[in-house]
Amino acid sequence: MALWDRLSELELAVESTETERRSVDVSTEFTRVTTTLILRGRGEEGRGEDVTYNAEDHDWFPELDLRGPMSLSAFSAELDGLRLFREEPKMKASADYRRWALESAGLDLALRQNGLSLGGALGREYRPVRFVASMRGDAFAWLEHNPQLELKLDPNADWDRPLMERLAATGRVRVLDLKAYYSGTPVDLAPDPELYRAVAELFEDAVLEDASLDGECGEVLRGEAARLSFDAPIHSVADLLALPVAPGWLNVKPSRFGMVQRLLECIEHCDANGIRMYGGGQFELGVGRRHIQVLASLLYPEGPNDVAPGEYNTGPPRPGLPQSPLPTPEQVGF
Repeated sequence: MALWDRLSELELAVESTETERRSVDVSTEFTRVTTTLILRGRGEEGRGEDVTYNAEDHDWFPELDLRGPMSLSAFSAELDGLRLFREEPKMKASADYRRWALESAGLDLALRQNGLSLGGALGREYRPVRFVASMRGDAFAWLEHNPQLELKLDPNADWDRPLMERLAATGRVRVLDLKAYYSGTPVDLAPDPELYRAVAELFEDAVLEDASLDGECGEVLRGEAARLSFDAPIHSVADLLALPVAPGWLNVKPSRFGMVQRLLECIEHCDANGIRMYGGGQFELGVGRRHIQVLASLLYPEGPNDVAPGEYNTGPPRPGLPQSPLPTPEQVGF
């Protein structure tokens, strides 16, 4: 039975809704804001987190008017006609992020009202989750505190060969995110064939995420398909099939898919076609981080999952942080 088929007929009843706003000052230039949607019914609560990046887009949240019990698939269908934002959001991807908050809250509520864990509903066992720490700061400082920490790093134009050689020599870099598909964000990185050539050569076992395959960059990475991974362009199986290469990896960020069905279909496509997976996050501040860890535990626990606990995002390198792998998260709900 397909994964979505195991969930689609779960019944849920929504009696009231509420939202909670969270924020963290990341820098003087950026405050991370997310909204948690809470669906209540039959004495249970289901929660989902909207990871839309523009703070002003969190000033308004749609109201749900759902009458009577319904299946999870019917709940999802009800959302098709829902106005998600008062005005057009700043980023096109925000529509998927908000839809995911609604869908994940509905899934959580349906599971709780039926006394099920997600693993129980899917017929999958929870397993310990290997995670990497994703950072743009001083990787060496983090490794001083935890020499066994695995890393996901964002190369940038300031990386010279001596720095890359030092990083490669640590043996701890698992993923390099080249961010070729971002535009108008603080983390944009213009495709650079010389940088691509250097990282492909020096980090010979690392996964290369979101590399441009146009022009000379594509020539540099010819023959490296088994190491390539994609993230930002992928919102569905159709997006995966539209890539100019069959990649060896996929960074699965649930919020990019918007819908539970679309997410699970893509995961099953990867399983059927030998595409290895690892989970990714969107700087979740609330329950969304738990959700990405739970999905990793059930579906791709051994990948270089970018699902580290929130403590890794909220302070300098220090002792006492949670270690990989994360313990199995068996519980009712999502």
